[in-house]
Amino acid sequence: MTIHYDEKGKFFSDIISKTDVQATIQTHTHRIDGRIYVGPSERPKDALNVNERFLAVTGAIVYDADGNELNRADFLAVNRDHIIWVIPHEDEPEPAEQEYDDAA
Repeated sequence: MTIHYDEKGKFFSDIISKTDVQATIQTHTHRIDGRIYVGPSERPKDALNVNERFLAVTGAIVYDADGNELNRADFLAVNRDHIIWVIPHEDEPEPAEQEYDDAA
């Protein structure tokens, strides 16, 4: 790993910081559950809109059209041309507190 500093003290590194997001990916023929990676302050959608041919998925479980498990892999590269949709499984939001009008 190398780190470079400019004259203002800003540093540059070879390491790219990413956050993993649990997601379900639907391709033309399979459903994949696993973790995809997004950069700081990016959304999962941003990870799909890059000019790389494959999307990296770790902890992947591959299912057929009937929901039967076909394979498990520590790492899977999914061709972006075959992705139909992606659903990130982010933490569910807390239910909003509702105010009730006593006059109602």
